[in-house]
Amino acid sequence: MKNIITISRQFGAGGSTIGQAVAERLGYYYCDKDMIVRTAIESGNLSPEEIRYYDEKVPKEFGFGQSLFDFYNKPLDERLFNAQREAIRKVAEKGNCVIVGRNANIILKEYDKSLHVFISASERFRLKRMMGKMPDVPEAKVLERLHSVDKARKKYCKYYTHTEFGNAEFYDLSVKSSTLGIDNCVNIICNAAKF
Repeated sequence: MKNIITISRQFGAGGSTIGQAVAERLGYYYCDKDMIVRTAIESGNLSPEEIRYYDEKVPKEFGFGQSLFDFYNKPLDERLFNAQREAIRKVAEKGNCVIVGRNANIILKEYDKSLHVFISASERFRLKRMMGKMPDVPEAKVLERLHSVDKARKKYCKYYTHTEFGNAEFYDLSVKSSTLGIDNCVNIICNAAKF
């Protein structure tokens, strides 16, 4: 039985919804961005404001303007990534958890009993879902947001993990929520976790 499930997802594909349902069905702890950020804050190295500002942003200038040998003054973005990585590892050490986002699949790739899932969906499906969550926002703005979040996730993943977001090589299972539906994705993931 897999007792650590990581879920990476395209924006609007239902990854959080699916992750929560999987955790509930299996009786696992659910861990998303807010919980990871809270744990990173509790580490005492970063303020909540710093974390909110730099979360999932790639440094524009990595290391420029600072000494390459000044190890203790790393760019804040790198400190944030490291704090989140440690928070994810703390959660994983306890097992019986579903962790959504934050490149947890790469951070925990060496962990036994882990299942790494990627959830995608068609653009139309994602747009419709997000418009339902943001009814007062024009369709063009929602679509722009879909593209910008996906682009940011790809850049963040490549920069910090040197891997490709969404590439099947880095996941055990990939499901398409627009084709399978949310409930079937939950069923498939729960069944895959049994092995």
